[in-house]
Amino acid sequence: MILAAAAATATTAPHISYLHAIVYGAIQGLTEFLPISSSGHLLIWGDVTGWGDPGASFSAVVQLGTMLAVTLFFWRDLIRIVWAALRSIWTPALRRDHDAKMGWYVAFGTIPIAVAGLAFSSQIETAARNLYLTATMLIVFGIILWLADVLRPQRLGTKRITFWPAMAFGVAQMLALVPGVSRSGATITAGRLMTFNREAAARFSFLLSIPAVVLSGLYQLKDIGTHGAPTWGPTIVATIVAFVVGFASIAWLLRYLIRHTTLVFMIYRVIVGSIVLILLWTGTVSSS
Repeated sequence: MILAAAAATATTAPHISYLHAIVYGAIQGLTEFLPISSSGHLLIWGDVTGWGDPGASFSAVVQLGTMLAVTLFFWRDLIRIVWAALRSIWTPALRRDHDAKMGWYVAFGTIPIAVAGLAFSSQIETAARNLYLTATMLIVFGIILWLADVLRPQRLGTKRITFWPAMAFGVAQMLALVPGVSRSGATITAGRLMTFNREAAARFSFLLSIPAVVLSGLYQLKDIGTHGAPTWGPTIVATIVAFVVGFASIAWLLRYLIRHTTLVFMIYRVIVGSIVLILLWTGTVSSS
């Protein structure tokens, strides 16, 4: 019902100053890898501050900065995985190699979000960018993340990822097309439900994000500076800031998840989602 009501009016992104771009880039870099939803935070910040929704195109392109951070952070792993996967095309014996299989699992796991992104692109850019929906998803998926983490044992590492678990990660990633769900939150939740340990779930989540986010960002490049989307200057600044902040957040999260549960993220999501709902119900802010 929320989607249907919001679909009637397309979201038009406001003018974004360079100061706004720096703040949006910092928010993107900080929240992309933490399981708290980067797109949801960009939407909430824009509505609560009155800056306006920066738009799906802006969010997708700025994510290229955080993907560059992932690429540089895991560059050794990526070179090894990509090279092994490519060689396995003409060398069948290499298809049993773990790195080669990881490359193909990432490729297969990207299919669900690619198909859904193309099929529902209109709804993603309009109906899904609704503050009621975003706040609700923050709360609901925050609780699911925590329950999956505390109720399921940590048994499996990345070497136990096979085709079907990779597809499960991919389906979970697809849910993050809705702001507030969180791509990393959904994929880490899926991993924990399948009893992968937190570090393994986070690492595969990061690897799986690269093709999905890069394809989305490149696809949305055509809309920057058109149809009410922010112009190139602020978009580039936000992307650079997102890269710097994102690189630091990856290192912190991997260290944190080795020894801690996701309780702090659940609490944060529930608090933020509840505050946004209260602001909406009292008329302090209005939904996009």
